[in-house]
Amino acid sequence: MGKIVKSTKVLNCLAILVFVSTLAVNDAMAQDDNPSRLLSMTEFTIKGGHDTQFREGVTAWKTCYLEHDGDWEWNMWRRVQGEGIVYGMTSFMDLWAEMDDTDEAAMACRSLAQSMITPHVETVVRNIARTIPELSKSAAAPMEAISVYYWRVNNRAKFMDTVRSTQSVTRKVEGEPRGYWYSLVGGDLNAPHYFVVTPYENFAAMDTPRDGVWDMVEKAEGKETRDQLQADMRDAVDKSWSFMFRRVGDLSHMN
Repeated sequence: MGKIVKSTKVLNCLAILVFVSTLAVNDAMAQDDNPSRLLSMTEFTIKGGHDTQFREGVTAWKTCYLEHDGDWEWNMWRRVQGEGIVYGMTSFMDLWAEMDDTDEAAMACRSLAQSMITPHVETVVRNIARTIPELSKSAAAPMEAISVYYWRVNNRAKFMDTVRSTQSVTRKVEGEPRGYWYSLVGGDLNAPHYFVVTPYENFAAMDTPRDGVWDMVEKAEGKETRDQLQADMRDAVDKSWSFMFRRVGDLSHMN
């Protein structure tokens, strides 16, 4: 197999192993003072009836990895809607050069991934995104539950102009944006171009009443501005969708 690199760490410690065999207050998800960071994302769709075995496999791999003094940090998320059982692993890196690093702890534990994780995974999708700090919350936030909204666009400039306008209103009304914005680095024809992660302390926090973005724009700037921005957004977007995720703490590793 060769060396295992830390790189996006999600991709190398687990996802590469899967491919070889077959196919908060949470600082990791918050933007920091770095102008931009890279977020690696690996999505696992689990075979029917194999959820318990998958979780046991990740737990065993995590135990082995930490016993070998592995220093990679990651989060595991479980999607709460949609077809099938889907988990997502996320991890940050600051530089592409991190993809050249070798992870000896992962090398030591790769047989566990091959024997206890791979057999229970139906498909794996890997993506990398870049943070957009100027549009995002500046501080860490409780993040045991998240709502993620995705877009595929046909006019990036128009889409981003619209987003900047709506985020400007949000800053004026609420003091800062509600979420963390990302742009995809490459990806296949089904990958989004942009997405925003809105953090919550728990799902109960989603029950707190607050204006939607478009209502906020109308109250602050008037109906004409709202209508124009909505029209611009519709023109720029080909497809949009959203999911909610629950953080799985025992399958994650954050110091």
